[in-house]
Amino acid sequence: MSINASFKARLAAREPLLGAFVKTPQPILIEIMGRAGFDFLVIDAEHGPFGREAIDTLMIAGRAAGLPLIVRVPARGAEWIGFVLDMGAAGIMVPHVNSVAEAEALVRAMRYGPAGRGFAGTTRAADYAGRGLAAHLASPEAEISLICQIEEPEGAARAAAIAAVDGVDALFVGRADLAVSSGLNDFFAPEVLEETRKVLAVPGAATGLYCAPTEDLAPFAEAGASLFVVGSEHTLIAQGGAALRARFDALV
Repeated sequence: MSINASFKARLAAREPLLGAFVKTPQPILIEIMGRAGFDFLVIDAEHGPFGREAIDTLMIAGRAAGLPLIVRVPARGAEWIGFVLDMGAAGIMVPHVNSVAEAEALVRAMRYGPAGRGFAGTTRAADYAGRGLAAHLASPEAEISLICQIEEPEGAARAAAIAAVDGVDALFVGRADLAVSSGLNDFFAPEVLEETRKVLAVPGAATGLYCAPTEDLAPFAEAGASLFVVGSEHTLIAQGGAALRARFDALV
């Protein structure tokens, strides 16, 4: 089973999965984080400086490390979804999904056929023509995960319906955007926590969220989350460096 198919199967089984955001286009970071034991990583092309070549290079590093890579796309257009998946991504994370219609359109964009992806049989995703036509046509449903971000009150209200769309593998709560779009300025506001718990509990798809490295994950797991993105290479480096500085200063 490929690393992408294994990730999708584990996601569907609601296994606890640990990931982190990657915001720097540097393949060495993928290798290092793969050795650290992460189950997956999310390349943050929404907020990071990632072009086509940078993402392609990271995919090579991910494959070498045996580490599934999800790409958080900055736009829903077929050009972004198509090239990311052709490069061998384990799936896409899509910001601001607020309706069933939007989720259904994303499913179509990920699959081959009318109004879907253009077919190319010599890509990395196709094992450079190593797969037969039928096997590669079926690969999106077997190997590629669609993770819809819930980041507005509209999406939260329709979370169960979005999760029930055939082809949606997970919902991912963006608490910061959910707070801001709700007119709040507190990531940890009780209202945001309550909405988050409701989304994490919906049936029909796996659920998850972003957490800071210092947060207690247990309450979210108890609420139903199985997909955890904890920090990024930025936060992990910054916090590791700060902890080292504090220990050093205590000695001198």
